[in-house]
Amino acid sequence: MISRQTKKKVEIYTDGACKGNPGPGGWGAILLYGSAKKELRGGEENTTNNRMELISVIVALEALREPCEVKLHTDSQYVANAINLGWLNSWRRMGWKRKGGEVKNLDLWQRLAPLLETHQVTFVWVKGHADDEYNNRCDEMAVEESRKAASEGERENMI
Repeated sequence: MISRQTKKKVEIYTDGACKGNPGPGGWGAILLYGSAKKELRGGEENTTNNRMELISVIVALEALREPCEVKLHTDSQYVANAINLGWLNSWRRMGWKRKGGEVKNLDLWQRLAPLLETHQVTFVWVKGHADDEYNNRCDEMAVEESRKAASEGERENMI
């Protein structure tokens, strides 16, 4: 009898924030597996909201140690639509181009694409700033990180 190993089921929540666009930004992610919960966060001094949304997804998926079945919650229509409406697959088929020209944030989409081949990911769009506990926590982390990035940038500009 052949044993088929079942993929671990993980839930991920992600969010990005930016003070100005571009400006200092931050991101947050929460990974849930059984009773385990892991929070990830980071920020950049000069970025965009869409980049922070994408980075939160990428870093969360990169944190998984083996191929998993993932339900990924995001309040970013940019990210959710790119996957759920097939934009990412279309960009890849067209040589990383889109009908309107260049694919924005190409470096991040190219980093995300192989992760979507490693993991079985379902993207779920959630309304931001609503009653979703984990989305709200990700937003708090992202905003906090964007403030840190702004403060670090201000300190560097003073030197």
